[in-house]
Amino acid sequence: MDCCRAANPFRLCSVLRVLGSFMVFLVLAIVTLSYYAVVVVAWGPRLSHGFPVSVLASAIIVVFHLLLALLIWSYFMVVFHDPGAVPANWRPLLDEESLERTASATLSDYIVPETRASTSSTLEGIERRPDTGYCTRCQNGKPLRCHHCSVCQRCVLKMDHHCVWVVNCVGARNYKFFLLFLIYTFLETLLDTFVLLPNFVKFFGDARKHSSSPGNLAVTFLAFVLNLAFALSLLCFLGMHTSLVLSNTTTIEVYEKKKAVIWKYDLGKRKNFEQVFGTKKLLWFLPLFSAEDLEKLPSLKGLDFPTRSDV
Repeated sequence: MDCCRAANPFRLCSVLRVLGSFMVFLVLAIVTLSYYAVVVVAWGPRLSHGFPVSVLASAIIVVFHLLLALLIWSYFMVVFHDPGAVPANWRPLLDEESLERTASATLSDYIVPETRASTSSTLEGIERRPDTGYCTRCQNGKPLRCHHCSVCQRCVLKMDHHCVWVVNCVGARNYKFFLLFLIYTFLETLLDTFVLLPNFVKFFGDARKHSSSPGNLAVTFLAFVLNLAFALSLLCFLGMHTSLVLSNTTTIEVYEKKKAVIWKYDLGKRKNFEQVFGTKKLLWFLPLFSAEDLEKLPSLKGLDFPTRSDV
């Protein structure tokens, strides 16, 4: 056993922690490059042009800054927000009184109507955790949907994956922030691609005529290519995570879900969405949770999860 542990390739994952600061600076560098290309080079100078060019330039710059603010806000929330750690000396709650107390506050809101049981429902809608495990690395109990991260060297509640771009694990308590970061990055890169397209086409003519500064030409070309590449890759990534959210599945659980006849955490698309984004519609697209959701939604605490009563 010791020799197997010594040869464990996942121990090399700790090297990824060294890339932490570099990845943050890389993200900020790409944002700075895009800002310079869109605002300073492409559309900022057009604010002094006559109607309707000045109006279009103003609208583009306002939308650009709005998306940029939401992007940066979401990014730093997922970077600095704890994804969810297992409490010290955690053990499953097996007593019926604790289960009833937890379930009574949440079950009625998270069991789909057509599958809600009429009897003993207070004990069926919340996961009893009979199959909870024990992490030998953390020397602590391991709740359901919890996994040990080889990079962070700790167990993460409802772990989805470790993301090198955010230098953090994505789990129960910051998954919403990660998804918003993806959404606003996609929208920002899509906007940048379209508004830089005329300058990109013009780039080849200006390069031959030497009518623009080489620095601005290089910035415009690089910013367009980077934003186009990110927009296309994020479109696929967003499609995957949209499917995961609507089925109440994590990236790690995809294989497990395929083996299940009925996925026990699938409460219906609306309830699945609320498990991640909360119940307050005004906060759905802001990297915030209401105090009520933090108190009442078990999925945001990461230790208990509502389940289907027909499984």
